[in-house]
Amino acid sequence: LRLVHLTSLNKITSETQKMSLYRNTVWFLKGLQEYTKGGYEAAARLFNEADLEVNVSGRSFIITGANSGIGKAAACEIAKRGGTVHMVCRNEDRANEARKDVVEQSKNENVHVHLVDMSSPRKVWEFASGFSQNHNLHVLINNAGCMVNQRELTEDGLEKNFATNTLGMYILTTALIPTLKKSENPRVITVSSGGMLVQKLNVEDLQFEKGSFDGTMAYAQNKRQQVIMTEQWAAQHKEIHFSSMHPGWADTPAVQSSMPDFHERMKNKLRTEAQGADTVVWLAISDAASRQPSGLFFQDRKAVSTHLPLASSRSSPAEDQKLMSKLEELAVKFNNGENGKNAKSS
Repeated sequence: LRLVHLTSLNKITSETQKMSLYRNTVWFLKGLQEYTKGGYEAAARLFNEADLEVNVSGRSFIITGANSGIGKAAACEIAKRGGTVHMVCRNEDRANEARKDVVEQSKNENVHVHLVDMSSPRKVWEFASGFSQNHNLHVLINNAGCMVNQRELTEDGLEKNFATNTLGMYILTTALIPTLKKSENPRVITVSSGGMLVQKLNVEDLQFEKGSFDGTMAYAQNKRQQVIMTEQWAAQHKEIHFSSMHPGWADTPAVQSSMPDFHERMKNKLRTEAQGADTVVWLAISDAASRQPSGLFFQDRKAVSTHLPLASSRSSPAEDQKLMSKLEELAVKFNNGENGKNAKSS
């Protein structure tokens, strides 16, 4: 029996490794064609430039991770069009420096900094609760993310990538849904990644406690989770337009620090930060985006598949629901206020 079990286990492991190699290979070839600067330029020939010729004065936007990269580029474009921008950042000095740049470039003083560590669930709850009491909100852009290459726990005992990319985003979005519902044409945009295409949801090991740890794959798994959350929320909250997106391979400080080898090999082919942010801005402000069905995954202003061909990466409805239940269970543990009850009943 033990021999049969080991043989079966080896077979499953072998099949998993083959599938993993297949997904990674297909994804990389796709990326070379579509995710690079050349891919953006090819797609941009079909863009309708009038989509972004809008004035969003009077509309309020939260952008997490807004002190650099795609978040900062999106903040700048939205501020240029008159939006009130709330930059949610972790580092005070870098956040204030980024705010100064955004104000200078946009000539818009309605840019505000909020200091929040997205890997701390309690701090995310506190921020969302305080924000809801003092501000209105039309658009939430979940952009903050991290890729820690060694398994590292936060002070709450949470794996850091999961705490930031998945649980922090879940809590912020859930807590702000009641506020968003009070606004006209509310939207939630989540900056995911094409890397999620190489991962199938693994709801049994959300914090990567089993097997060897791979930071890149942990990140990709978080990004798969974000796409599923977006789909689930879209089904639950019809009043809000939800979308997730892939910015392509952009030359950002996060890519430089988290993936130095990839950056070194690909740096001449990488998109600019503004090119990476283009679809975020389009989803956040254009009428064309709001006419798309809620819950879709976008790349270069087009809805695209959330799975590679023949990649066996689809999860079941029961697994998707289990993800949401586990996140809710975890989120509630860290909520000391009333906001979680409000979000749960919304």
